[in-house]
Amino acid sequence: MRTIINNANIFDGSGSALFAGSVAVEDNRIIEISAQPLSGQPGDVVINADGRVLMPGMTEAHAHLTWPTSVEKFVPGMSLPPEELALTAARNARILLDHGFTSAYSAGALSKKLEMSLNDHLTSGGLPGPRLIPSSVEREPPTESDNKLDPGHVEQHAHGPEGVKQFVKECADLGAKAIKFLISGENALKPGASHELLYSNEELMAAGEQARESNVWLTGHAHAAEAVKQGVKAGFRMLYHCTYADQEAIDLLIAHKDNLFVAPTIGIVQATLDATPPPHMDMTYMKEDAAEVLAHQIALVAKLKAGGVKLLPGGDYGFPFNPNGHNARDLELWVRHFGYTPAEALHAATELGGQIMDRSDELGLVKEGYLADLLLIDGDPTQDITLMQDKHRIKLIMQDGKCHKLPIDLLQSPS
Repeated sequence: MRTIINNANIFDGSGSALFAGSVAVEDNRIIEISAQPLSGQPGDVVINADGRVLMPGMTEAHAHLTWPTSVEKFVPGMSLPPEELALTAARNARILLDHGFTSAYSAGALSKKLEMSLNDHLTSGGLPGPRLIPSSVEREPPTESDNKLDPGHVEQHAHGPEGVKQFVKECADLGAKAIKFLISGENALKPGASHELLYSNEELMAAGEQARESNVWLTGHAHAAEAVKQGVKAGFRMLYHCTYADQEAIDLLIAHKDNLFVAPTIGIVQATLDATPPPHMDMTYMKEDAAEVLAHQIALVAKLKAGGVKLLPGGDYGFPFNPNGHNARDLELWVRHFGYTPAEALHAATELGGQIMDRSDELGLVKEGYLADLLLIDGDPTQDITLMQDKHRIKLIMQDGKCHKLPIDLLQSPS
């Protein structure tokens, strides 16, 4: 049985202009792309796109499926009992898929094993959600004792090179594919912490050594310039934020652009600026810091983009004021603040998304032979990127050749 999508305007993920065409999917692969409508055989599912935009599924490059708040459920803090956390993570996985994110690269979890267990269910088809690169537990950063945004008290690993290697090996043995380190602190949780280094060079080099031995990737939260440099030198594959990268750090990122990715994580910054906190919560400092971070990231992204660094959207969604499900807002913010065209932002979320998932030869493009992760959008997001934030505009969601969402009014009889 095939699925045929006729009369579409195709955004193939490369950033090129739309082109009219039709697509045939068999099993989980795109088997044909034609300029003309394709004929269906008995048993085929035939969809009339009627001029809608067909594009690859998107990748969330900074996924926090265990961060509890979503567009469907507000959670005032960050800590949940284990049973509730597991159910919440499953809900968040489905929510991301509902909003067009067919893949997700985890930026850390609040549980040692939960994401690996969740990934088993996602892979087997037992639960709906994105293709997932599961991550390790996220070590608790320095924070103020009364800060309600602390992402839970989790077991800390031993320090020193051997302790860090043990942590990486343990996470790898549990099935984590990306091991998260907070290389620097976070100003939003403790004033000045973004400039604090949490590991020595020896510790991070040891982490890199063990990651290569265990065949896993390292992911780093890095605001400070020296934190960025540490991460690059230690072989980190993904670096988040990079807010205060100086010219030396920028040159280092550009020199290693073939081996790493950067996600500036603007969603949480904008959400902080836009938030209206309850009377008991003073966000004055957080808002001041967010304004500073935004200014730095605007300047930084321009330099990294010009240098050919692979930049991906992903905005720390899951906090009470930045819920899971709003992830596509990053694309609008990239256009508004970073000067991206809508097509460039979509390219970052699709083709580059396939690369961060380590499947660049089969994921992230509408291309013959590629995996059929596809979205059908009512309207043209290459002209109006805000359309991607309306899940009702996503008429078709196909993942691995299977339809997660398929309205009956799009179906027509095979002919």
